[in-house]
Amino acid sequence: MEKKLNSSAQFSSWTPLNNSPQNMQLFEERTNLVLRWFDLWTDRQRKHMLHTVLTRCTKPQLRYCRNLLTEKLPMTQVDFTAMLPRFLSLYIMSFLRPLDLFSAAQVSWHWRVLSEQDCLWAGRCMRQGWFLPYTPGEKEFGAWKKQFLSCVKTLGKVTRCEAAQQHWEINQPYDEEEKEERLKENLTRQMIRAKIQEEKRLALTTRKVWGSRTKLVVSGVGNIENQANIGTICKTSGSPDLSQSTSSSLTLEKNMGRSCSRASGQLFHYVSRDRAIQSTCTYTHPATCLLLVSNRIPAYELVLSGAKADVIVVLYDHQGTHSALLAQVEGAISGRTFQRLGLLAPGGTEEIHLFHNCCLSDRTLLSTEHRDFWEKLSCLVAPAEQGGGIDIFSPCAASAFGVALLQKLAALTGLKVWAPMGLATGSFQNILSEWSDGSISPIGFSEPKPGGQALRYISEPVLHGWCRHAEWMEEALGEMKSCLEHQLQQVGLQARGRALGYFLWEKICLEDLCLSEDLSMALTEGLTVLSKQEETRPLEFLANFLMKWSDERKATKENQVSNVSLLSGSPQTQLDWRGAIVRELQHSEFLYISRLSGLMKAYQEPLTAALNSNREILSFADINVVLSPVSQILDLNRGFKADLDARLQQWGAEQCVGDVCLKLCRHLRVYTNYLNNYTTALSTIDKCRETKPLFRAFLKRTDRTLATHMLCLQELLLCPVWRIHEYTTLLQALMLHTHASHPDYTHLSSALTTLQQYTQFIKKLKRNCERDRLLEETQQMIQGCPRLREGNRQLITSQDAALLNCSNDHVSESLRIYEHVADVSLFLFTDILVLTLKQKQHAPFTVVHRSTHTFLASVALANLTLRKITYSRYVKYAFILEGPSCPWICGTEREEEMEHFLCVLSSAMKTTLT
Repeated sequence: MEKKLNSSAQFSSWTPLNNSPQNMQLFEERTNLVLRWFDLWTDRQRKHMLHTVLTRCTKPQLRYCRNLLTEKLPMTQVDFTAMLPRFLSLYIMSFLRPLDLFSAAQVSWHWRVLSEQDCLWAGRCMRQGWFLPYTPGEKEFGAWKKQFLSCVKTLGKVTRCEAAQQHWEINQPYDEEEKEERLKENLTRQMIRAKIQEEKRLALTTRKVWGSRTKLVVSGVGNIENQANIGTICKTSGSPDLSQSTSSSLTLEKNMGRSCSRASGQLFHYVSRDRAIQSTCTYTHPATCLLLVSNRIPAYELVLSGAKADVIVVLYDHQGTHSALLAQVEGAISGRTFQRLGLLAPGGTEEIHLFHNCCLSDRTLLSTEHRDFWEKLSCLVAPAEQGGGIDIFSPCAASAFGVALLQKLAALTGLKVWAPMGLATGSFQNILSEWSDGSISPIGFSEPKPGGQALRYISEPVLHGWCRHAEWMEEALGEMKSCLEHQLQQVGLQARGRALGYFLWEKICLEDLCLSEDLSMALTEGLTVLSKQEETRPLEFLANFLMKWSDERKATKENQVSNVSLLSGSPQTQLDWRGAIVRELQHSEFLYISRLSGLMKAYQEPLTAALNSNREILSFADINVVLSPVSQILDLNRGFKADLDARLQQWGAEQCVGDVCLKLCRHLRVYTNYLNNYTTALSTIDKCRETKPLFRAFLKRTDRTLATHMLCLQELLLCPVWRIHEYTTLLQALMLHTHASHPDYTHLSSALTTLQQYTQFIKKLKRNCERDRLLEETQQMIQGCPRLREGNRQLITSQDAALLNCSNDHVSESLRIYEHVADVSLFLFTDILVLTLKQKQHAPFTVVHRSTHTFLASVALANLTLRKITYSRYVKYAFILEGPSCPWICGTEREEEMEHFLCVLSSAMKTTLT
């Protein structure tokens, strides 16, 4: 009967209630069947099944489910110190105050152990200057907490008089002894203060070096301009005389803060110890060079930090105008003249991007704006007979159009104009090549100086480091500039004032020191070496070190002189410029191919091998999108290098390489496909890194290793883009040294034309991507803003301002009182002006704030009128924007901000009307 029951009930829905073993067997079989179905269902089907089952359950069954879920996934009343790792728990507790840590120690034994760790109390004690008088043992516990408690208990108590002053209890009676002590102490302090002020006033009146009436200017090393008189600075900035202040360091900080607000660029840096010693020891040298630096230069902060002591640096806005830059320069130099004028702005071999949408080239130099600008600027430079000249950091001496620009600029200004010859590849490494002026015929340059002109302005180690890593540092500093620019300016201003005020007046007697730059540098290096080793006779060691340092400097200068003489003393017949350029082309091609080969070996081969062995990291389609164009470029350039090697083996005066370059240009369709596919490749890498853990782990293992030249995949994919620019520069230099009758001239001209077209194509793609990115970021930033991406609209600049309101329009304009209504931001586009309401939200217990923008209004530039408000005692730096519906009265904090914004706005309005 039992066997018959099994066979008949095995696949039926009937449950034998009177047979417990059979009932349990059927229940287990059906449960397993349902679980197998459950494993095959989708997530949506599983959720639907759970919902259906739970709705059929009774309350006791639901309570059981609740208890089971709470046990598996506890949601409340969880001890985070038991769930998190120990280092995370200690990190959380590090934000607590000492009183909170004492309270946390009373929660439980485990919390007490964590709250008494030395890592939580050592920093608090050290910041107060409470150090342990002994070294704790390995197993000693809570030593720093006990030290904190003992120091807090033994803190000095205030007197009854001081306590009364703190709590505003003025009528408390004084003790006679306490009154006498107070009176003696105040008299002593007044005598000391008066004596210090008298000494400083005498030092300022007798010191001749500080007698200039120049304003404070930001120098590259973060120091004051060399001939700036502190008393003059105080009077210029509207502050009281230094002798009337109660504290010299506070007065210096205050004056520096006022005068530095008018300085160009408002970039400030912390002053390190060795740079501070060098800068203070070089105050006696007059400034002989003026360097104009555009803020579009990558990592310009490093350039400013390496400027020499006799150089005044003016950092100007790339979005500005000629008149704004002239006003900035005049305010920085105060009517003085300089021996050299340097210009560091983005540019190439044929043109210089002086401002936004304003290029300086052979064709545009004689325009009204450029001609007036350079005529006024050249008046600040000494005549050519006295060694005056202009140094342009763009490689204009590498092309015929660039040489024509140099010649026209020299004829316009009456000065010699120098520029790099472009015989070096890499980001901004053209500056380190030979420099030449445009006064010689294009066939041969005489007296080339490797980086000599640039070293007049910037110290050699800083210049070399910046030239090689400028592009990489720009990527790293981009986000920090946009997010922390305002905070860094304020913090740098305060720190600079305090550091210089304390250092100049408290640590050293500046009026007693008169050291040269070489001596200060030698003393700094000698003291640094001396501090790293134990010496029983330090004075003797320092004397020997200075002797060795002097001999090494002399030998280095002799070597430099001999190297320059070898180059400058030889005429064009001894210098094969065409051969040097072709060898540079071959060497840079070898480095380029090695990078592409490293890219293929490090990425394509492992990914393809994993795909063939059924351990897929990246799909075949994704590998083709990212790496297939690179393999085609690598094959093309290997053939190009082989042709170059063959020509260099038989090099001569009549040897040709133009046909080899033209052969490369005929196959540049590979680069075209690569450039069109570049954005898609980057997006594919980002998508696969986010969605595929294996690929993310593979990139983590492979990126920035020796096989990839310490670069990541995205950085290696930029190499073909850079190589096109290098080809253009080198071929321009080769064309410059190739005579029109040379058999290689025609092929080189055709190849150069093709490469220049590709360069313009790359610039166009880059501008489009930058324009789209800025529009998208602005669209996301402004809440409630209508669609901004229309036509060819571009973002020009933005300016923070205060929205003002005038309730007494019937009175004279000079007597009107304006009320600050709100903070606004003005976003200027090529065709419209957008006004947004700006709100700041400060984070508690920190100085960080977050800004939000709400759309207020937008007006077309064609319907906008602009009018300045005359300065009065009630308003400064204000202007009126009149739209079709209503006017807006706006004001800025500084005059430079208003002038810059109004210049750019006027130019945009004129462009729109024309």
